[in-house]
Amino acid sequence: MNILIVLSQLEVTGAEVYGVTLADELINRGNNVIILSDTLTKITNAKYIKMEFNKRGLVERINQIRGILKIIKEHDIQVAHANSRASSWSTQIACIIARIPLITTVHGKQPVHISRKIFKAFGDQTIVVCENIKEQIVKELGVEEKKIISLRNPIDIEKYPFIHNEKTTKDTKIISIIGRLTGPKGIVAYNLLKILNRIEKIEIRVIGGKNIPKEFEIYLKNKNIKFLGYVENIQDLVKETDIIIGAGRVAIEGVLSGKPVIAIGEGKYIGLLKKENILESLKSNFGDIVVENNASFNWNLIEKDLKKSLLEKNDDLEELNLKVRKEFELKNIVDEIEKIYASSYVKKKKKEIPVIMYHRVVKTEENVGVHGTYITLDKFEKHMKYLYDQGYKTITFEDLKKKNYRDRFNKNEKNIMITFDDGYDDNYTLAFPVLKKYNFKAIIYLMSHLNYNKWDVENVENPENRFELMNDDMIKEMGKYGIEFGGHTMTHKKLSEISLDESKNEIINSKKVLEKKLEKKLLSFAYPYGKLNEEVKKIVKESGYLFAVATDSGPINFSEDFYQIRRIAIFPSNGLFSFKRKVKGNYNFIKLNREKKNIKKIEKRTD
Repeated sequence: MNILIVLSQLEVTGAEVYGVTLADELINRGNNVIILSDTLTKITNAKYIKMEFNKRGLVERINQIRGILKIIKEHDIQVAHANSRASSWSTQIACIIARIPLITTVHGKQPVHISRKIFKAFGDQTIVVCENIKEQIVKELGVEEKKIISLRNPIDIEKYPFIHNEKTTKDTKIISIIGRLTGPKGIVAYNLLKILNRIEKIEIRVIGGKNIPKEFEIYLKNKNIKFLGYVENIQDLVKETDIIIGAGRVAIEGVLSGKPVIAIGEGKYIGLLKKENILESLKSNFGDIVVENNASFNWNLIEKDLKKSLLEKNDDLEELNLKVRKEFELKNIVDEIEKIYASSYVKKKKKEIPVIMYHRVVKTEENVGVHGTYITLDKFEKHMKYLYDQGYKTITFEDLKKKNYRDRFNKNEKNIMITFDDGYDDNYTLAFPVLKKYNFKAIIYLMSHLNYNKWDVENVENPENRFELMNDDMIKEMGKYGIEFGGHTMTHKKLSEISLDESKNEIINSKKVLEKKLEKKLLSFAYPYGKLNEEVKKIVKESGYLFAVATDSGPINFSEDFYQIRRIAIFPSNGLFSFKRKVKGNYNFIKLNREKKNIKKIEKRTD
């Protein structure tokens, strides 16, 4: 995707680190990212464009909106992601005009005033970095709870190896205060220095802050206090530190590095991090955000705690490290953010790549059997010709594995997935020549232990005629051409209606047999009859499949859940006009809206 990350800052902030970390991971995954900001301190692979969001006059706001619109058009931006109040205001208006989604991440407590309540500028989806922010913006600004998702700061935890503190005999301990020296954080830092200045046998390092504010100059003469400003090699300094003092990302990185951390932010004092206060710490982003107003600090208590922390050993460091690693792991968080981007874009444009489902292809309707799971060759030919004439590109799960699903929103991209269930021999004799004619690919889901449709033939209530499945030679020939195959169980049982052990046997054994036959790993699975539940999905995932397709269930945005991809069934009655509707990209939106209206009508009649 083409993504615009928007910041507003005059010096390095946690939001900048968040934005750059996110941008670089998105780029590593094949996305294109542009960063807009007043300044940018951190090194990044993203393209940076300067925009002075800190200038908030009406003329400046209008110029910002124009500038953002120009960037959206020139770079085909598909989603914008704002990380500050100042930038989200202009970006929200630009996104409304451009008809693209805006995602916002809220990093701190929001000011409450009348204009903010009227024009919230929180976008289509709001990410909050801790639970207290969610509570505050719902309670005080009236943001809809369903539009808010809690996701921690994404951190590349591999960059923060756990440092085992070796026994040391050194008399002087190093305490590092890390953070800005301006605003509420600056007030906290100033008061901390007042306390620490009275404690003996410590070296105090103040890391962060573009410039040293005037009120801090009284400490410049103290040899035990060193103002290091903003530094790139912060990890080297962390290694030398005995205790880290800070909040937000500072506290997180300290715990990841295995250092004792005293969490104190602009909203709350938590103290030395231990396993009993870690949940409270996470909720407030390690002291930065509280819902109640007028945060106050008992500095006498804090002084006692600081002195005590210098003496006592923290035995919880490894347990805290594991907890924080789980909460802030970069890959998992960016996975969720990518889903939010795609889902928001799909909802905004009301369009998604169609995944269509066929079963049998027949010459005529003379011997089609009892069930309507077929399409005539004439209609199938017309369907494929239409796709070819309209410039559709057929993709497979091998393509998705290569991350092509991120490109499906690009201009002039018209992707479609063609799937066949059960692997009937007419897929080879009739469908395959047509696919080859138009240079199309497809995915066919095979039964591993059957050579005909036994599950239907032996259906006591509604028996079907016998139809043969493809043999090994047919499958191998199609595979060489580029047809992809997936698993469809051993015997076509309804997985959600049998025991989990039986489901596991059907899924895992069929995969083993088919992979041995094909001499290739299977990437995707199709649930027979579309029958599934969360337990079955888990078995499919654990068996090694990367994707799974359903029938009439699953999110409209297919990358939201790769183990329940919604498909569009093609029936015998689907002529060319009906087929065009189904592959347009908005069919599922129309279908689901129609179903909701029907449900409401039934509910009214019942009332």
